[in-house]
Amino acid sequence: MPTPPTKDDAAAVATFSDHEVITPPNKLRRAVKKASPRDDDPVALAEQALADLSSEFSAWMQQECDRLDRARHQVLDSGFNKATREALFHAAHDIKGEAATFGYPAVAAAAESLCRLIEHTPSMDRIPVPLMEKHVDAVRAIIREYSRDDAEALAVTLTTALREVTDEFLIQENNNRPDHLEAILGPTLLSRGAA
Repeated sequence: MPTPPTKDDAAAVATFSDHEVITPPNKLRRAVKKASPRDDDPVALAEQALADLSSEFSAWMQQECDRLDRARHQVLDSGFNKATREALFHAAHDIKGEAATFGYPAVAAAAESLCRLIEHTPSMDRIPVPLMEKHVDAVRAIIREYSRDDAEALAVTLTTALREVTDEFLIQENNNRPDHLEAILGPTLLSRGAA
C-alpha cells in the first residue's frame, strides 16, 4: 500500500522578481532514521567488528602468501602465459591492498614492486624468473619475520633493492616507449601516500 502524499512529495517553488528556485521533493527523508543519543555509533561498531576479526588477520595473510607461492610455482611449471600471469598479478595485488588492513603494512611495497614488474613488462616471456622469485621470496620473508623488532628495516632493505633492480629492468624493456617510461619511473601510490 503506497504511502499517502505529504507536503514533502510536492516541489517547493520560491518566486523572486527575476527568477524562481524550485526545490524538488525529498522522498528519501522518510527512509532515513534519525539517530538518537542512545544509538550505537556506526563507526565505533565497525571498528569493534574489525578488532574482533583481527585475531584472524595473520592466518588470512598467510593464506594470501601461500596463494602467491602457488602462483609462482605455476609460472615455474608452465611459464608465463595469460593464466599464470593473472594468477601471479592478482595474488600480489591482493597482498598489496590487504597488507595494511591485516597489520602488515611493510609488505605492501614488495608486492607492489612485483605488480609493477608484471604490469609494465611489454612481453611476459622477457621477465627474468629469478627476479620474479626474489619478489615472492621477499613478500614471504617479510610476512614470516614480521614479529621481529627489525622487520620494518628488513622490509625497507629488501624492497629498495627490488625496486632498483625492477626499475633497471623496466627501463631497459621500455626504452622504445618513452610515454610508458614516464609512468614507470613516477612515484608509486605507496610512496605518494607516505609523503
